[in-house]
Amino acid sequence: MKKLIPLVLIAPLLVSCSSDKKSVFHEDWVKDTNGFDILMGQFAHNIENIWGINEVLIAGPKDYVKYSDNYYTRSHINFESGKITIESISGTNPMASLRDAIITTLLIGENPGNVDLYSDANDINLSQEPLLYGQVLDNTGQPIRWQGRAGTFADYLLKYKLHRRVSGMHVIWSVTIPMVPNHLNQRAHRYLPMVRKASDQYGVDVSLILAIMQTESSFNPYAISNSDALGLMQVVQHTAGVDVFRMKGKWGKPSRSYLLDPENNIDAGTAYLSILQNNYLAGITDPQSRRYAVITAYNGGAGSVLKVFSSNKDKAVAIINAMPPTEVYRILVRKHPAAESRRYLYKVDKAQRSYFRY
Repeated sequence: MKKLIPLVLIAPLLVSCSSDKKSVFHEDWVKDTNGFDILMGQFAHNIENIWGINEVLIAGPKDYVKYSDNYYTRSHINFESGKITIESISGTNPMASLRDAIITTLLIGENPGNVDLYSDANDINLSQEPLLYGQVLDNTGQPIRWQGRAGTFADYLLKYKLHRRVSGMHVIWSVTIPMVPNHLNQRAHRYLPMVRKASDQYGVDVSLILAIMQTESSFNPYAISNSDALGLMQVVQHTAGVDVFRMKGKWGKPSRSYLLDPENNIDAGTAYLSILQNNYLAGITDPQSRRYAVITAYNGGAGSVLKVFSSNKDKAVAIINAMPPTEVYRILVRKHPAAESRRYLYKVDKAQRSYFRY
């Protein structure tokens, strides 16, 4: 699924926006890419007005970013690096704003369906077992499940780990919370039952599904890209989503809320992998060569994979079938026209090796 840079630092905006400080998410509004671009532009404009042009920070595939306190406080979870940063430029009571944001961030649930990342609405879904449970330990080495422990940890952070920096006209107060070293594996295990279910249903290797999830989102269920790819496997509604719904005998495309549900997202992403391997690229006879083609196609499309070898589909398949898998891999990582797709094959192939044991 093609996507752009995961963490977006937006310079001068191309979209004219209102001066309203709220950008409320309406699913009916975000019906296509143009609507999403407008939403992103308005939201970024709001952030630039408050934080300054060099401090615009927006959610991405591997980055959860949520604003609160009239946009003067924000929480940022980098799921790839395993670092959580809570910041506030509140001029009235930044410590109280930071404390509230720390507690809320530590207790967020794993289903983002009702959370609007493009407003400052306090709509965070708290759950009995937070998304970050076990991935963050407090100052006594304990995992954080309930509000009491989260509040005590927040007080400790504000007393001993508070940082201050200046950006433009603002004093920015912040705390940084490291996640445990194996946070990535913990999230992978969290989704393993859903992955195995989809693997059994569609005949796609568990290791490949996990490798795609790691590469696309670092197992961030809130993942959203500039191209509006959604969820753990970064499924795009109007391309892969349409193919998957057609495969299931459904009309149209999946909704945003449907694709932001972790189980639905894993199902849709795996279904699309099965379409690639059993339909679009089924003529490739060697399983290893077909795997390389499927991985690359998940990022850049099946047509772009075949065109690397020939503009004629049947001839391209014949050329691939005449090559050893190592040569197919070499050509795709060197000659595919999209640099992102070349890197994507390398990353997924490397990640998949660490999941073969599953």
